[in-house]
Amino acid sequence: MPDRPGIAYQILGPVADANIDVDMIIQNVGVDGLTDFSFTVHRNEYQKALEILQKQVVPQIKARGVSGDNKCAKVSVVGVGMRSHVGLASKMFKALADESINIQMISTSEIKISVCIDEKYMELAVRVLHKAFDLEKAPA
Repeated sequence: MPDRPGIAYQILGPVADANIDVDMIIQNVGVDGLTDFSFTVHRNEYQKALEILQKQVVPQIKARGVSGDNKCAKVSVVGVGMRSHVGLASKMFKALADESINIQMISTSEIKISVCIDEKYMELAVRVLHKAFDLEKAPA
C-alpha cells in the first residue's frame, strides 16, 4: 500500500466503523513509497473485515491487494516481571524455533510478548513455552 500520512486510519477506520476490534497491528518501514500493514481480528470477524478491506479500502487507498489467514493463533507470554528480566523474548523465540514453529507476527508491550503462529502449532507452542518458563511445575 502507499506509505503516506493517514493510511493507517484509512485502513482501520472502516474496520472500526463496522464494530470490528483490531488486535495486533504491525506496519513496516516504507520502501520506495510503499509499505506493508498487518493486523489481526477475532476469527469470527475475519470474513467481514476481509470484505471491508477488499470492497472499500483497497480501491480508496489504491493498495496492491489484501491477503489474510484465518488459520492463525496468538500465543502470549505475560507478566509484570518482564520489565526487569532481560532475555525473555529471546527465550520465547528460541523455544518456538527449537520446535520449528514459525512466527508470523510479533507484538510487544512492557508486560506482554505476543506472537501469531499457525493454529496447528498452538497447543505445542503453549506446552514448550510452559516448559521454557518452568510453568509446568506445581507451586511450592
